Amino acid sequence: MFLTTVLAVAGVMGAWAQQVPQVINVMNRQTQTLNGDWHYIVDVQEEGYYDYRMNPTRWGFFQNAKPQRPEDLIEYDFDANPTMKVPGDWNTQDERLFFYEGTVWFQRYFDYQPQGDRRVLLYFGAVNYDCHVYVNTKKAGHHVGGFTPFNFDVTDLLHEGRNFVIVKVDNKRSASAVPTQIFDWWNYGGITRDVLLVSVPETYIEDYSLQLNKTVKGKKRFLDFSLKLNRKEAGREITLSIPELKLKQKLITDASGCVNSQFTIRNTQFTPWSPANPKRYQVELAMDGETISDSIGFRTIETRGKQILLNGNPIFLKGISMHEEKPNGGGRANSTEDARTLLTWVKELGCNFVRLAHYPHNEYMVREAERMGILVWSEIPCYWTIDWKNEATYQNAQQQLTDMIRRDKNRANIIIWSIANETPHSAERDAFLGKLATYARTQDSTRLISMAMEVTGASNYVNRLQDNMNKYVDVVSFNQYIGWYRDVNDAPKMRWEIPYDKPVIISEFGGGAKYGLHGAKNQRWTEEFQENLYRENTAMLDKVDGLAGTTPWILKDFRSPRRVLTGIQDYYNRKGLVSDRGERKKAWHVLKAWYESK
Repeated sequence: MFLTTVLAVAGVMGAWAQQVPQVINVMNRQTQTLNGDWHYIVDVQEEGYYDYRMNPTRWGFFQNAKPQRPEDLIEYDFDANPTMKVPGDWNTQDERLFFYEGTVWFQRYFDYQPQGDRRVLLYFGAVNYDCHVYVNTKKAGHHVGGFTPFNFDVTDLLHEGRNFVIVKVDNKRSASAVPTQIFDWWNYGGITRDVLLVSVPETYIEDYSLQLNKTVKGKKRFLDFSLKLNRKEAGREITLSIPELKLKQKLITDASGCVNSQFTIRNTQFTPWSPANPKRYQVELAMDGETISDSIGFRTIETRGKQILLNGNPIFLKGISMHEEKPNGGGRANSTEDARTLLTWVKELGCNFVRLAHYPHNEYMVREAERMGILVWSEIPCYWTIDWKNEATYQNAQQQLTDMIRRDKNRANIIIWSIANETPHSAERDAFLGKLATYARTQDSTRLISMAMEVTGASNYVNRLQDNMNKYVDVVSFNQYIGWYRDVNDAPKMRWEIPYDKPVIISEFGGGAKYGLHGAKNQRWTEEFQENLYRENTAMLDKVDGLAGTTPWILKDFRSPRRVLTGIQDYYNRKGLVSDRGERKKAWHVLKAWYESK
């Protein structure tokens, strides 16, 4: 085992790697996990990269190479350093890093056995926020964005036997980033989701989509299918099978390596996915003797006037918002067990809908919600004051939107793609978000588009929603905090003017309470205050014309560095209906009873 690792730029000694488009459904492909204990080094002063010209003797066995970029060189003694769990965040695994924002280097060894001419993709479920990846001293690639997956083709960087990977992770906030410098949740740093080696053939199925068409012709229904290979190869035979529907079709790729087709099924053949019956079908895609399986539900989602229609029938979305934090205490949630616990609370609250705020949550959360019959609002972190004029910022947001949709478009429970939350109005903001909404429809035309708006006009007891984004969204959603940022006694007097013939979702309402703190209903931070706030708000919301659902803020107390009130907040946002330890507050029962009445 060598102690010192020296990294050099890609291209040295003839090796190469490249970032390739996200390969979907990695959970059902041939994989090798790299989860577990990784060595780490905290690099407070960004000393990992150094100028070799100042000290050329530190090149190690690369001293005769000619690097193109000296800043791509690093030397560290990893084996002498401690380990932490991946996936995970460094904030809750090392108490010295609780508030840390900066660079941490991660390293681990793994064994690899070549498998003929198969390729290997190095897949990351998410890394927060900016990361550089190296394999066996060579640069594999660079990725920006903290909540979406990415992968590199590292086949030519690997060798038989022992290999190693190094990841430079930097979670510093930036004014031009997405999200921007100021946001109201914990900036968990690290390799926060799964790391996998994905084995694929030279030509493989990169992406596919299978959706139920809204068209009904008598007893006939239609499934729309598309598929894309990683290469532009015509004439490749794909077999699509859905055994339970007795569907088996052989398809041939066109010159661009794609398939686009439609299949007929009968109404009597299938059961649509719904919260009451989250039916999924086993789908198999076979090519050259290799089969990819998926469990896919079929349903339609659309609007009619001020109604949301699921499978053609009106539905009221009984929802709750949630952050991606572990059920007990803080820390980034990252497992099926975390998802199951949190979503069980959602079900026990009487919900059929969850808003995954304010960024794409991990794939376990989305798939577990689908299995449990919970509809999903999925969002990218265009939050508050984004750098609207910066083209690079827009491209970053668009890429995160692309990756969110690509990963989850076959999940029947996702019904809303959200492009923003509480963004202040301006012409630049309208142009940015309008372009983003238009782009979203090119990526997926089967779901609804929304965003969490702000109420901007208020006079006496009349609240008016006026937002130029109304023409881009299918569902009008907005946040309101009467009872928290405005007197709760105003709630019974409030009237809402929403001048759009579209369904309305109140995407946030609520207020803070410390679990176990009791007092009068007008004493802030008590459970009784929060309980009364929910009672007054639900009565007020019953009067909102076109109300199609709500996602109160929030399921569980979550960490935020903005929340500093000693003895009450202690770096937690206390608006949860459940404490950070899973204890239910009195307001929980108010919301549960209201949902039971719907």
